[in-house]
Amino acid sequence: MIYQTLDQLSELKLNAMRQEFQRQQELPAMSELSFEERFSMIIDKQWMARKETKTNRLIKAACLRESSACLEHLDFDPTRHLKKSAVAQLSDCKWIANGSNLIITGATGTGKTYLISAFGREACNRDYSVKSYRVNRLLTDLSIGRGDGSYNKLMQDLIKPDLLILDDFGMKKLDLIFTQDLLEVAEERHHAGKSIAITAQLPVKEWVSVFADLTIADATLDRIIRNAYRFDLKGPSRRPTLEKPKGDDSQIES
Repeated sequence: MIYQTLDQLSELKLNAMRQEFQRQQELPAMSELSFEERFSMIIDKQWMARKETKTNRLIKAACLRESSACLEHLDFDPTRHLKKSAVAQLSDCKWIANGSNLIITGATGTGKTYLISAFGREACNRDYSVKSYRVNRLLTDLSIGRGDGSYNKLMQDLIKPDLLILDDFGMKKLDLIFTQDLLEVAEERHHAGKSIAITAQLPVKEWVSVFADLTIADATLDRIIRNAYRFDLKGPSRRPTLEKPKGDDSQIES
């Protein structure tokens, strides 16, 4: 009877339940628990497995530049001007549920990419869909898309996720076509109540200089900046000169 149940769980692809059921059968102490307690443990095991699978899928789809980044490993050295209270306030990702935005500025090497990737990963942990792009690469992809027919799909990919991450904004001046694209994305996401997170070396007050058209700049930035939380990272570059273990805030791209 037990082997038949195990086979049926495997056939139903409830492998976590199968493993837990088998574990309970092999552990004599389980006989001290009620049926309800043991069944609850079996269900919890399957639920956790499904949750982990979904989270891993969301993280993979997000294309985070620092996929192993996490809020727990942030370095709060006072020279960085990164406040624990500010990170804690945003750590529940309710700002994404509310359609607020996030802006992280600072000089190269101060940890902007790691911080924004950590928030992106936390969003995935909380079942939000995330998509991350490096702006210069996105410019190239959009240009190619206009020629090979993938433009509309890419624009939808920019509009669809709960959180859109634009990394390294303002590295070069944007042409008129891309500023129009960016305005469309900002407009659609603003009306849908979806969040945008941006990193940039340029201070926010200088962002307007990146746009080819001032009218488009005003309209776009109004939708992004007005309801945004901000971090302005300081301190020396954190890029390592020697190889260090992965998974902490000591390895920084930007």
